[in-house]
Amino acid sequence: MAAAAAAGSGTPREEEGPAGEAAASQPQAPTSVPGARLSRLPLARVKALVKADPDVTLAGQEAIFILELFVETIAKDAYCCAQQGKRKTLQRRDLDNAIEAVDEFAFLEGEFPLSGQSFPPVFCMLI
Repeated sequence: MAAAAAAGSGTPREEEGPAGEAAASQPQAPTSVPGARLSRLPLARVKALVKADPDVTLAGQEAIFILELFVETIAKDAYCCAQQGKRKTLQRRDLDNAIEAVDEFAFLEGEFPLSGQSFPPVFCMLI
């Protein structure tokens, strides 16, 4: 009787698990909408960044998406460094600080030119 009342009340009913307890609500993956993109950066700029490497001849959509996620992640971490300095604009030192602070970016240490030099044009494509 209570189940019928809950079903007719318009409120979602919790599913019961095998032991009779209510199953915890789990976040659902977003449904894919035809034509919708999950990316935020212009696709042409990300592709240009990939094509700037002479060793890369082909890059699939998955690789481009992963590269975009990487750029987004490092940019967010650099932005956190900028916020600690009470700034909203990213500077070179914010990127350097993010690379030093996050273990996942350890492979980038020493890969960028010294602070007196400018970034190669490839890195400026996303600006």
